[in-house]
Amino acid sequence: MRRVFRRPPTRPIDRPAITKAGAPRRIALPLQVVEPRRLYRQIADQLAQLIANGEFPSGTRLPAERELAASLGVSRTSVREAIISLEMSGLVEVRVGTGIFVRIPGEGVTRTASDTGPGPFELLAARKLIEGEIAALAAKVATAEDADALQKSVVRLQAYVDDFAAREAEDRDFHLLLAKATGNSSLELVVEGLWNQRAELWGRLQQHFHTSDLAARTVRDHDAIAAAVAARDPDAARAAMHRHLARVAREFQRGVDNAAPPGRTRRDARAAPATARKRKAVRG
Repeated sequence: MRRVFRRPPTRPIDRPAITKAGAPRRIALPLQVVEPRRLYRQIADQLAQLIANGEFPSGTRLPAERELAASLGVSRTSVREAIISLEMSGLVEVRVGTGIFVRIPGEGVTRTASDTGPGPFELLAARKLIEGEIAALAAKVATAEDADALQKSVVRLQAYVDDFAAREAEDRDFHLLLAKATGNSSLELVVEGLWNQRAELWGRLQQHFHTSDLAARTVRDHDAIAAAVAARDPDAARAAMHRHLARVAREFQRGVDNAAPPGRTRRDARAAPATARKRKAVRG
């Protein structure tokens, strides 16, 4: 007996309506624009929703950063950016040496930082990759005038150690001068674009954790980069730029995790838990 194969029933397909002129007419559909969200924003939104739902009442402590990262399956830096975003929004308070506590500023307030650019650690990773090679190229092809301009920028940066706005402007100018020293105007635009990506989250992070001591370290970092360019040493220039941006990332991380309260040094802050354990052991 021969089997008869039947074609499955077809479903009607919606097609654009055709006007008399033959051009398709746009049909309005109830769709919303899809907006991609940064990872830290997704994490911040999840935590904000849990706070709004009462999972973490006002005054309670959030799980540790490491625990949150493991539960969410993300890196600790992404969690750190989300926590900073929530702190900027007034939903949490970071108490050094104690933890992160919920602080609801007002009923229904769950605003997080604007999602207008990459997270600070994501941006630093990109800058390390790109600007390291720019520094190496500059060391190969920079003119004497380029090297002199970099050294003068370092001197100006030293004078602006206590002026945050002027220091930030000079910091930016140094990196643009370095890109200019490559002789490639496209690389200048790349560096300018990277600096323009420093959104609200980056600015708040810098103002929150930068100190005069960290500003002085930036001066030393720039001086090392400028010296390597003047010496025409590409490997040293690349390494100096990598050290500079890696240090900035470490300082931002340490600012959240291990910054000591006013009047205490970081060494004191690290020693405090060990001292407490010793006292407990003696009492036991």
